Amino acid sequence: MTAPARSLIAAMSLLLLAGCAGLVERPGRPGPAKPPGEVVDGAPESELDVSRIRPVVPGPEPRSAYGNHSPYTVLGRTYHVKPSAVGYQERGIASWYGTKFHGRLTSSGEPYDMYQLTAAHRSLPLPTFAEVRHLENGRSIIVRINDRGPFHPDRIIDLSWAAAVKLGIDHSGIGPVEVRAITFDEPAVPQVRPARLPVWLQVGAFAERSRAERVAATLVENGLDRVRTVPAHNAAGPIWRVRIGPLDELDDVLAHVEQVTALGFERPRYVYP
Repeated sequence: MTAPARSLIAAMSLLLLAGCAGLVERPGRPGPAKPPGEVVDGAPESELDVSRIRPVVPGPEPRSAYGNHSPYTVLGRTYHVKPSAVGYQERGIASWYGTKFHGRLTSSGEPYDMYQLTAAHRSLPLPTFAEVRHLENGRSIIVRINDRGPFHPDRIIDLSWAAAVKLGIDHSGIGPVEVRAITFDEPAVPQVRPARLPVWLQVGAFAERSRAERVAATLVENGLDRVRTVPAHNAAGPIWRVRIGPLDELDDVLAHVEQVTALGFERPRYVYP
């Protein structure tokens, strides 16, 4: 299975979130959810030696294979993942989540480690590095955002327990913060035009029909039309190609390419009939 396919399939799942803000659902986690109320979230019994927390060193990273599906819906509200974190800066309330989710998969597919400086955000791409500054005590930390949430309208970021300790909101549960994304120069992707029209866009080719059908279904659910699963054969055996088309208008072709890449896929390949 390709990474974009895993991304979109996993992102369609909704798993439970229970931070100190309350019980809500998080999208994009590939693992199964636990029944509500099974475990109460909170801090571990032992104190945290903050000197042992590894600092986050920002650097350019590829988009996560999980968790960048857009749009997604939680508790009746629809959220859109930003195409870029460039220029993001916002003030609001931070909360945190801890033991209930320690070791479980985040929306990016990585295990949640409450002892590391990570965070959850509703709309920033995963991963995104961000500086979080407490507006009252002046403390500032850098976190790596690798999860989705919090899904309460009065919160803008959900911190790991370690990040909450470093920032000084572990006892209060919440605190006023400013969040500023740390970004890096991203190379421009050239807008390659097809050699001729009409053209098909091939999103991927899969050895398992079920995987191809799931990817095709996700594309359709996100508003893409003329999606087809095309059976074929190669030296390794049968394959199923996911294609969009045929498209006979240049603007339509380029718009479909942008839609596909915005969903986390690599740029589709042009195939000519």
